[in-house]
Amino acid sequence: MREITAVQIADAVARLCVEANTDAGADITTALERALKIETDGMPRRVLEALLENAKIAKEEHIPICQDTGMAVVFAELGQDIHITGGALDDAINDGVRRGTREGYLRSSVVRDPVRRDNTLDNTPAVVHLSLVPGSGLRLIVAPKGFGSENMSAVKMLKPADGLEGLERFVLETVQTAGGNPCPPVIVGVGAGGTFELAALLSKKALLREVGTENPDPFWDEAEKRLLAAINELGIGPGGFGGKTTALAVHINPYATHIAGLPVAVNIGCHVTRHKETTLPPPDAGKRDGDVTL
Repeated sequence: MREITAVQIADAVARLCVEANTDAGADITTALERALKIETDGMPRRVLEALLENAKIAKEEHIPICQDTGMAVVFAELGQDIHITGGALDDAINDGVRRGTREGYLRSSVVRDPVRRDNTLDNTPAVVHLSLVPGSGLRLIVAPKGFGSENMSAVKMLKPADGLEGLERFVLETVQTAGGNPCPPVIVGVGAGGTFELAALLSKKALLREVGTENPDPFWDEAEKRLLAAINELGIGPGGFGGKTTALAVHINPYATHIAGLPVAVNIGCHVTRHKETTLPPPDAGKRDGDVTL
């Protein structure tokens, strides 16, 4: 059985917190550049130019892309054949978030209690989603979520008879209600199926998909393309100033559900929808015959 230390996990999380907040990622910048070719004049074009320039400066100077550096959401896929030593997984993740906040000069945006509102001053605790998977590695995805976009998200328990038409109507209504608040052009994550809480998780995971990739299921791929076109016809546009590009992508994650229900969640991501990932140990670090990495 392979081993990984809590210190290694904390180091990785700290690095990913900073990288996610300072590097928009090639898929995002490519999508913004593509949108720039569509928005030919006026304020929508100037907004896109500013967003691209902002992303360029942030990456070159290693400073946050946005003043809202988000609440740390961490997806951890833990291989069943790896053992963590020197501390607990959650403690290691939170130590990494704490260090990343300090080292990356990230804004402290987390309060200890939702009503009493005292700031923890280090962005902990993180929101951690743990999955046990085959293999002997640990995949970590750090996805800081700003609340300008998070506050515009929604869950609805549709009736089975509402079908795909009802799902698409709910997605459109949610984006239209959000307007310019989530810093468009947005990425729209949709979770469909499961239960109340799983639909929400599916919608957040949908935001992790690389922008520009197709849904592997042709049925849902068509739905994504249809929704993207309809959303861009809303005319909200970059920064909410009007235009042809309200969304860069729509990603749908479906799942099995109960015969009596159709849960649907919409998680809206802003124009950067930040996330970075790594796998520990590194692919060939200390690899032995028979070892399997994630």
